[in-house]
Amino acid sequence: MSGVTYTPPKVWQWQSENGGEFASINRPTAGARFERELPVGKHPFQLYSLATPNGVKVTILLEELLAAGFTDAEYDAHLISIMDSDQFSSGFVKVNPNSKIPALVDNSGEQSLEVFESGAILLHLAEKFGAFLPEEPAKRSQCLSWLFWQVGSGPFVGGGFGHFYSYAPEKYEYPIERFTMEVKRQLDVLDQHLANNRYMCGDEYTIADMAIWPWYGGIVLNHVYEAAEFLDVQKYEHLVRWTNEIAERDAVKRGKMVNRTWGEPETQLHERHDASDFELRTQDKIGEPEA
Repeated sequence: MSGVTYTPPKVWQWQSENGGEFASINRPTAGARFERELPVGKHPFQLYSLATPNGVKVTILLEELLAAGFTDAEYDAHLISIMDSDQFSSGFVKVNPNSKIPALVDNSGEQSLEVFESGAILLHLAEKFGAFLPEEPAKRSQCLSWLFWQVGSGPFVGGGFGHFYSYAPEKYEYPIERFTMEVKRQLDVLDQHLANNRYMCGDEYTIADMAIWPWYGGIVLNHVYEAAEFLDVQKYEHLVRWTNEIAERDAVKRGKMVNRTWGEPETQLHERHDASDFELRTQDKIGEPEA
């Protein structure tokens, strides 16, 4: 292994220029940086998010709920531009003190509820609607285990592999090798499980699939870090099968678009305030519908 030797100081000091692509927004302190209230739409659920894998988890579930006939799951999805520091507004920090997307405000009951962390939002919505979360104890425990497997494993994919492979200002062999090994181990965990299961919980499509697919399906489809070839994802044939099957679901296709601001225009829907928003030509609520 090669690389520059680093000797940590006795007391760490923040160097604001460190951090690669995200150096301008990362700081070692929490809290609001400016005053601004969050916008509020007309629907019971107010989502504040961006179409990163963690954000897509929630929009997929909301679109799946609507597709399943739960009309009370209508939602407004407001764009939070993390590179513009929207997540540090006073309004957003009130909902999520951790300043990470997604964040949800549930105004459907007598009391307004603020929910943050994608796994918590998935569980909150699944329990509220009694959908995509098995009732039978053994399957429920399996679903929750895989949901929290993703929550615990995700940082190795994003903050570990993704950062050093894609975002770090310089490429270093040791961290890339270290996190690549771990991500490939996780891919193998999924592949072995899916060899004997259609979905993460047998034949039942659940919030576990919705949590795992945006990250690991995104890797397989080369949408996350453009690392599919590097990670040799095609060798995980059962994971590839599961990825492609879920990718064909109409609700998943819609969920991927919400709060997306990059890629081809037809893949974007910057904000979602009505089901008809998906029919707009420009996907950013500026253009006129197709004739």
